[in-house]
Amino acid sequence: MALTDIKIRNAKGGITASGKITTKRYKMGDSRGLYLEVAPNGGKWWRLKYRIDGKEKRLSLGVYPDVGLKEARNRREKLRQQIAEGIDPSELRKAEKEVASDKNCFETIAREWHTKFSANWTEDHAARTLTRIQNDAFPWIGKRNIKDITAPDLLTILRRVENRGALETAHRINQICGQIFRYAIATGRAERDPSGDLKGALPPTKKKHHASIIEPKKIGELMRAINGYSGSFVTSTALKLSPLLFVRPGELRQAEWSEIDLEIAEWRIPPEKMKMRVLHIVPLSTQAIDLLKEMQPLTGRHKYVFPSTRTVTRPMSNNTINAALRRLGYSKEEMTAHGFRSMASTVLNEQGWNRDAIERQLAHSERDGVRAAYNYAQYLPERTKMMQAWGDYLDALEKGGDVIPINKTINI
Repeated sequence: MALTDIKIRNAKGGITASGKITTKRYKMGDSRGLYLEVAPNGGKWWRLKYRIDGKEKRLSLGVYPDVGLKEARNRREKLRQQIAEGIDPSELRKAEKEVASDKNCFETIAREWHTKFSANWTEDHAARTLTRIQNDAFPWIGKRNIKDITAPDLLTILRRVENRGALETAHRINQICGQIFRYAIATGRAERDPSGDLKGALPPTKKKHHASIIEPKKIGELMRAINGYSGSFVTSTALKLSPLLFVRPGELRQAEWSEIDLEIAEWRIPPEKMKMRVLHIVPLSTQAIDLLKEMQPLTGRHKYVFPSTRTVTRPMSNNTINAALRRLGYSKEEMTAHGFRSMASTVLNEQGWNRDAIERQLAHSERDGVRAAYNYAQYLPERTKMMQAWGDYLDALEKGGDVIPINKTINI
């Protein structure tokens, strides 16, 4: 049975929860590996029991009451996420302690840079960036003084990534390392950025296009398949909203009820969740509102519109929509979660909608960041009409009827 604050406060050293007298430490289990260890003198420590690579391990999560039950569970979930990604929290903690004393080594500066700047990034981007350098940079150059790392040293680790077929990742790691070196220069711990010397050293990446369906007949088939999805209600609703809203998958899965106003039919995504760090407005069609109203009784009292199946304190997995598409029989070469954006962009452009309005609705980059910050509502009346017409168009395709091009039915 899971712990409660009352049980924890009443726990006494030397007497177990069942009333037995003991001179040893005893455990009070919570869930998912978390337990409280009570010492004979009354001291209480949070521990996490987990298995990795077939070995059982334990990790300290803090002392009660400095770390309360809610915080202990939050720490447990973060550590379990690391374990799910193949990272051993014990080894990671040891590595962090080893580099803590050396303020000029690459890993120390990299972690400092990540902590300082990741607060303004999306959760996914922050985790992905750290994972890349943890896996592909720290093992080889992490302990070295950042001043001593040369362009050939950096190229060696990039070649290793390239040779396993991850050329795009190699380019991204070089970009990340460049930012770390420039941060070290700014803080007086390095003199130059060797990543700049590697221009042209890696083959260029081929621009990837997300698999997407753009033919009206096939779109109709896709919409019917989505409507017949038999998985969980949360996943089903997210899947149905994906073509209607065509936001980035990460933006959809992290949607919060506090951002959505069903009365004025708008979803305002805050800058910190957007790729371009600018507030984004998504006008909600009647179809989208109906779906959200159906979802509200189930998750409306929680933070996230689409919570994880494991805990309501986190959003659904970033692979949920793609997994649902695979379950419907669509391969990754046919359709992806990101492909709904390509689908909407292609069809809306073909139907004659204002290209600038489409780009704004897709939240594509604005070269002038200041201008973008003030123009988040640009073309909003037209975008509102477009989103409703798009919802009606998808409905018509789903029903298999003859569909008249949108731009011939709407006067803008």
